Amino acid sequence: MILGTTVVFSTALSQETQGLEEVIVTGIRGSLTSSMELKRDSQGVVDGIVAEDIGKFPDTNLAESLQRITGVSIDRTAIGEGSRVTVRGVGPDFNLVLLNGRQMPASSIEATTASNSRAFDFANLASEAISAIEVYKTSRSSTPTGGIGATINVKTARPLDAPGLHSSFGVKGVIDTSAGNLPSNLEGDSITPEISGIYSNTFGDDKFGIAISGSYQERDLGYNQATTGGWRAFGGDEVNWGTIPLPGQPGSERITNRPDASDTYSVPQSLGYSFNSVQRKRTNGQLALQWAPVDNVTATLDYTYSENKIATQRNELSAWFNFGASSSSWTDGPVAAPDVYTELLPGGNSDVGMGGAQFATKNENNSVGFNLEWEVSDRFGLQLDFHDSTAESGPDSPYGSNVAFGVSDLSRGDTTGIFSNDFPILGMQLANGRTQIDPSFMEVTGSSFRNSYMKSEVQQGQLSGDFAFTDSSRLDFGVGFTEVNNRSAFSNVQSDNTWTGIRNANGGLTAASFDDDIWRADTVSKYFDQISGSGDPRLFNQFFTFDFERLRNQVAQLRGALPDQSLATCPLNGNQSIRVPCYEASSIYGTDRRVEEKSKSAYVQFSQDWEWGKPMHAALGLRYEETDVTSSALVPIPTGIAWAGNNEFTIQFGAPDFTTLEGSYDYLLPSFDFSVDLTDDLKLRASYGETIGRPQWGDIQGGQTLDALARINGGTGRQGDPGLKPLESQNIDFSVEYYYGESNYLSVGYFRKNIDNYIGVSTIQETPFDLPHPANGGYFNEANTNGACAGDLTCIRQYIFANHDGDPGVNAATGTILGIAGDPIAVFDIQVPSNQKSATLDGWEMNLQHVFGQSGFGFAVNYTMVDSNISYDDQSRQDQFAIVGLSDSANFVAFYENYGFGIRAAYNWRDEFLSATFDSTGTPNPNYTEAYGQIDVSASYDITDAFTVQAEVINLTDETQRVHGRNDNQLLFATQTGPRYMIGARYKFGQ
Repeated sequence: MILGTTVVFSTALSQETQGLEEVIVTGIRGSLTSSMELKRDSQGVVDGIVAEDIGKFPDTNLAESLQRITGVSIDRTAIGEGSRVTVRGVGPDFNLVLLNGRQMPASSIEATTASNSRAFDFANLASEAISAIEVYKTSRSSTPTGGIGATINVKTARPLDAPGLHSSFGVKGVIDTSAGNLPSNLEGDSITPEISGIYSNTFGDDKFGIAISGSYQERDLGYNQATTGGWRAFGGDEVNWGTIPLPGQPGSERITNRPDASDTYSVPQSLGYSFNSVQRKRTNGQLALQWAPVDNVTATLDYTYSENKIATQRNELSAWFNFGASSSSWTDGPVAAPDVYTELLPGGNSDVGMGGAQFATKNENNSVGFNLEWEVSDRFGLQLDFHDSTAESGPDSPYGSNVAFGVSDLSRGDTTGIFSNDFPILGMQLANGRTQIDPSFMEVTGSSFRNSYMKSEVQQGQLSGDFAFTDSSRLDFGVGFTEVNNRSAFSNVQSDNTWTGIRNANGGLTAASFDDDIWRADTVSKYFDQISGSGDPRLFNQFFTFDFERLRNQVAQLRGALPDQSLATCPLNGNQSIRVPCYEASSIYGTDRRVEEKSKSAYVQFSQDWEWGKPMHAALGLRYEETDVTSSALVPIPTGIAWAGNNEFTIQFGAPDFTTLEGSYDYLLPSFDFSVDLTDDLKLRASYGETIGRPQWGDIQGGQTLDALARINGGTGRQGDPGLKPLESQNIDFSVEYYYGESNYLSVGYFRKNIDNYIGVSTIQETPFDLPHPANGGYFNEANTNGACAGDLTCIRQYIFANHDGDPGVNAATGTILGIAGDPIAVFDIQVPSNQKSATLDGWEMNLQHVFGQSGFGFAVNYTMVDSNISYDDQSRQDQFAIVGLSDSANFVAFYENYGFGIRAAYNWRDEFLSATFDSTGTPNPNYTEAYGQIDVSASYDITDAFTVQAEVINLTDETQRVHGRNDNQLLFATQTGPRYMIGARYKFGQ
């Protein structure tokens, strides 16, 4: 479905469009007609979206426009905006994005680790500069490999495609209500600007052309999120750290409706709420120069730039569960979850977490390309294309890309999580009969200053040609090379809960060290008023916010002035031998993964039109692809484990070093498309093709790395294999299309994908580097026995410091307990990628588009059903292979457009889907993103032929998002944003 106009079909991607005239229309109705003709005349299954007019795309976000197409679903970020796309059940990493027919690099960064993703983030591109998007759902030999779900071609303006002067300038004011639903120190501006402009003109009898466009957008917004730190799953008869007592054991009397022995149940790792203020600044620009010295030669030089800066400030309220004595009530099995889970903390000295964070990232894309088209004769043509493109993501602050302070009131007693509503309730009791938090008890308990970085570069050259044997037969051919260089890196300067030593040191830091007026009291429930259950009176409805910069500066000053200067610095990337200032990020990376992929390709395609009772068309193609992979990784060398906080064990690292691995593969990929016009209005299609999708960057990294943070029961890590094969898919499509009336059609399509070499993650247990773990060692067991600690981690730590300070591995001054010889060797769950499984996806796509004559009214509706032969077993606690992103989806768009007035209402719905197979605990646990629907409305009025005013509402009904685990009670995320309103105007010059 296209919801725009000005369709200019690309000969670089599809030979079948060369015989089409360029269709230039404006407005919704005209674009629907153009979309119908594109679909009708294409080779294979192609859908698209084009601008409704120059400088005016149907949606403000490209991903949200793409979701209107059958088979396309979007992944929404926490701010409620679409960023990546899933097509026909195939996730974002396996859909190839092109810019003007060229493979684009993609970069993104993660908060606490190096990024693995190949997925393209459409949020980096402003929609105003895009003239069209084409979605190729069936394969063709001329298309670069990498798209199993679809190949998506983003097109920018070319001046010689539309000779003459065309220009447009637009302004908007954006009112995002979510920016006001935040604590006062986080609130953003009530209105922010967007400006955009495009200029295209030709000169010298249309032999030379220039097109230039630019846009700048600011947006202040917010989101509030309830979250758990993941869930730990156990068997009903299991005895382990975190399990609830078995029947008859002490504590079992405090359990209601205990899970049966054969059930699977889960306990929460933590529960908390975050309040997030986001400021985004996005700049885009494009320049295209074209020269046609003679009628049969056209040269194009183009440049595309985008920059997306995102700054986030966060305050939060949270509590960790340390799995001591508890009381609980449970849902029925076989997959049970708590309705209520209470951890009993009679000591009243655990932490009420009220941390804060600051994130600042910049995504930058640059693409320079040159294209030369030469029509050698009426039957023979050649095209040369080369581009050099980069995508780079990294920090946009001297503090790093992701910075967090742990801030606590160490007075928490019994702590309860209530999970029976959509909104989870955190209840806490304070020590000594207190009912209110008090700024005089607040202190900093840790920090992490992280830098995450990713850069991907694509250099690609393509030489293609076509030869027409007759008016009805044609040969297309080409050769090409592609070199992709990707780097993903991460560094961390972390000060864990060493504050026991810092507090007790000479001149040490305590709650009294900090100014009380730093802390500002606030309440929780009002920021979640759209989520059911947020008004529960059992909620611990109080927390402190603080100014991040002020706290950071004061902590740095106080710590730097400590008499014991060994406490004034922190280890870099966990390496105790390299000490740096604690409160600024480092560009010396501890994780550094570098991959080079070199590919050579060649293709040939023969197409034929003929009459055999009915007009028929067929195209048979073959593509050869050969890829060599060289992967290097900087591998930190672990040297020990330090117990730095109740349930925080940090891996100590020595000097890192690079290791290099290699791999290669080659494929011969056939494609076949057939269509027949059964009548003038009825078309039947059939297609077969084979495609590949390359592994994620982390899967092919060149070494094994251990995560810096471990737990009492061990640690986690991962390793890669550059010899992994890409996913290989055999794709079958059938469709029937009925065209009636000028702008109306009905289509039904069936697709099936048989996908081999799915890369699953296996978890193997290893003891790399034989690291002694201080948990369950001699000191630990002595504290449990002689100190009567009964597993209470706070009690155990205090006992060890009181009785063994100065003994091997114990340092009360720094608050650390090191693993020593004789302690048990730490066991790590190592995630290892492998080509494990095959799967089948199939589904149906249905479209209906209808315009009611000349009335101005019309609608477009579609529905996609997707299914697979593999599903996730919620009762199993083992590693599982499952397909993420698989869901049904639907769209309904209704519009009226007449007499200069236009209005469009669009509803998009996506059913519940599995979005991940691991949660924040690092263990196998499903993440289910619940069904979500959203209504967007836009309206415009042409005051003159050149001047238009417009208004838009995004998320009209203020919908919220929710993600859960094995059971609906197992909340992972519940997110509230808010509606967004936009008012603007646009003025056109020229034709």
